Amino acid sequence: MERIYEFQLMLVVCWGIFVGFTWCQDNADAVTAVYIVTLRQPPASHYYGDELRVNTEDFDHGASGGTTRLDTPRSISRRDGHNSSYIARVHDSLLRKVLRGESYLKLYSYHYLINGFAVLVSSQQAEKLSRRREVANVVLDYSVRTATTHTPQFLGLPQGAWAREGGYESAGDGIVIGFIDTGINPTHPSFSDDLTKSLYPVPEHFSGICEVTKDFPSGSCNRKLIGARHFAASAITRGIFNASQDYASPFDGDGHGTHTASIAGGNHGIPVVVAGHRFGNASGMAPRSHIAVYKALYKSFGGFAADVVAAIDQAAQDGVDIISLSITPNRRPPGIATFFNPIDMALLSAVKASIFVVQAAGNTGPSAKSMSSFSPWIFTVGAASHDRIYSNSIVLGNNLTISGVGLAPGTPMDTKYTLVSAIHALNDTAAVNDMYVGECQDASNLNQDLVRGNLLICSYSIRFVLGLSTIERALLTATNLSAAGVVFYMDPFVIGFQLNPVPMTLPGIIIPSPDDSKIFLQYYNSSLERDGSTKKVVKFGAVASISGGLKANYSHSAPKIMYYSARGPDPEDSFLDDADILKPNLVAPGNFIWAAWSSLGTDSVEFMGEDFAMMSGTSMAAPHVAGLAALIKQKFPSFSPSAIGSALSTTASLYDKNGGPIMAQRAYTNPDVNQSPATPFDMGNGFVNSTASLDPGLIFDLSYDDYMSFLCGINGSAPVVLNYTGQSCGVSTISGIDLNLPSITIAKLNQSRVVQRTVTNIAENETYSIGWSAPYGVSLKVSPTRFSIAKGDRMVLTVSVNATMNSTVASYGRIGLFGHLGHVVNFPLSVIVKISYNTTNSQGAAD
Repeated sequence: MERIYEFQLMLVVCWGIFVGFTWCQDNADAVTAVYIVTLRQPPASHYYGDELRVNTEDFDHGASGGTTRLDTPRSISRRDGHNSSYIARVHDSLLRKVLRGESYLKLYSYHYLINGFAVLVSSQQAEKLSRRREVANVVLDYSVRTATTHTPQFLGLPQGAWAREGGYESAGDGIVIGFIDTGINPTHPSFSDDLTKSLYPVPEHFSGICEVTKDFPSGSCNRKLIGARHFAASAITRGIFNASQDYASPFDGDGHGTHTASIAGGNHGIPVVVAGHRFGNASGMAPRSHIAVYKALYKSFGGFAADVVAAIDQAAQDGVDIISLSITPNRRPPGIATFFNPIDMALLSAVKASIFVVQAAGNTGPSAKSMSSFSPWIFTVGAASHDRIYSNSIVLGNNLTISGVGLAPGTPMDTKYTLVSAIHALNDTAAVNDMYVGECQDASNLNQDLVRGNLLICSYSIRFVLGLSTIERALLTATNLSAAGVVFYMDPFVIGFQLNPVPMTLPGIIIPSPDDSKIFLQYYNSSLERDGSTKKVVKFGAVASISGGLKANYSHSAPKIMYYSARGPDPEDSFLDDADILKPNLVAPGNFIWAAWSSLGTDSVEFMGEDFAMMSGTSMAAPHVAGLAALIKQKFPSFSPSAIGSALSTTASLYDKNGGPIMAQRAYTNPDVNQSPATPFDMGNGFVNSTASLDPGLIFDLSYDDYMSFLCGINGSAPVVLNYTGQSCGVSTISGIDLNLPSITIAKLNQSRVVQRTVTNIAENETYSIGWSAPYGVSLKVSPTRFSIAKGDRMVLTVSVNATMNSTVASYGRIGLFGHLGHVVNFPLSVIVKISYNTTNSQGAAD
């Protein structure tokens, strides 16, 4: 599981001078913080959109001056240096006028997706800025956090989506995926461009650059990894940026960014070798796509919205086709709606620029309303399992078998070895009062004569969870003492912790269940012989063998929704009112995912120094969808972001590999025991179907103007919309229910509601029949029930929803469109509060 980054804003009173920052100083005594300021004038993308697509001159590869560009003609779509410098001068002029003679530090000028800047000022200065007529919004910066060898096969890519479009050699060709994350390890073979002899040109519409630093030297980028930058100004002003750990460059010192980038677009057929063991070959979902990295998160502190917005703004300006964010905010945005925050509003402008945006749902499940990705223009992805698991077991001398985890070899020929606990193998100089001595972190504490040739028993305590103790050190202890293997039992104080498989170089197992650990220890202790007077152990009678955990098991029922995956309903505001928008949109593989790793990455200490790591989280699910979206974008270049989302959503699967309903884990502890069939608030439209999404038949489309109408329909939103977009709201009666989404969510059904959806046929002429199942307590009617539609034509579907009973329990239905050529388009209907018409109560009220 990933670390959760939680940081309070630090108050900075003194700074050094940073290259590229506007620096003014009068006195440094005022308490300061970073604020994101937006102006009323619209950003550049609102003027130019995708119209700026003209060729530019060639650039020399490996140019000096801190950046490199590949020697390929590119478009300068979305790139206008004169415009950006002009807007930056406007920002500087405003700051000088308002804060004349006062201290401030401008960190960024945003000009492409939002018109504004990030500035370090006092609260009084922020108030001065907010009073200016040019200024629309002033928001305090906030922190954010980070939220595969087999998954291509599990998703059916080799025989399905890849095969249909020319094989993995061309999957994602010409598509640029931008990653807002912790950077990348550029030397990893997953990002090499010399694995194929075929032409691999950089797309002409991309104009990004590659930063050159000591950690990211010239030549780090190539025709696969075509852009790399880093953004850390907000972190630097807080005094928490540690250049030796966090790397002031695009280099990934964490591992998370390398992992996510390779899931979406890593090269095909890269051998996965960890701890000397081979675990197959890895591939990204779109192995022929191009990768651009915008580092805005760091291993020692996470990240901040001001840096993330700068990264998003630059990625859009550079010309990426898809943005993948495996990050979520640390708190719900304040204000009248969750949708109004700097990150989501920047992403709205990205959608206006035809960029498909994917975001991780968050790892805050399984409770309801735990969603951390809120807006309808963002494609939110939850995490599900896939069918490959690694498990090993220990067979005790009493013939009891206990299952465990560990990517480790077994004991040879199933031979049983004597079990010796570390606490019973202390040498004479060991600190007997050291409560952590049982964790096997120091070989000098233990008697080699007692351990040699036996299985060493170690305690897995909360210190392992916190990184204070490590499996690696325990294995080193066992090796130095010539142990035959290691058995870790779970300390009873580690309650509910779910353990990822851990690589081991010698026979070993971790018993993850405290209950199983108790059974194991009862057997061990009952087999000890002690001296009658001294009570010292004189004979170790317990024996066991370890079965290997290196071989994968594919008999597991999958997919299922992981307990940690954030759930809907989508919270509309900080009061947790329910929004009329389905979240998550979809689920994808996110559990136990093999993918590339940074050689210096520390996000998971068990994989330090390795080139691959197995990680779990919605962070791993989102780039799966980003890569699959690249395949759709490649096949349908003119698709809008909402059309791509529709193709993914309406073709999603509702069943596991055994044909049963997809299940959702409901509890952090014993999740496989506490599970039930998944609802749309667990899985959105369902589990992603990579092959079907390339042939959706019908799509639900939305435009930027539709999203604007939705925002304007929120009560009291007009000033906020004007602040962020520079556009005035007219009269709008559109709610989330009315958005042409491939789902219908009604937070409060007051007697009845008529909802319309418009579908567009992108396939051949086809005749569709419609069927549906109504949510409990609701009657449903869809018209027409049958229609024929020509290629390129549209059809309006009218859905009449009526409450038949009063209820505050969410219920779910589904509408399916079945084409005679084989296309199946389905989408869910969710109703939370139902208020039916009660004649008796109405008459009583009238009396």
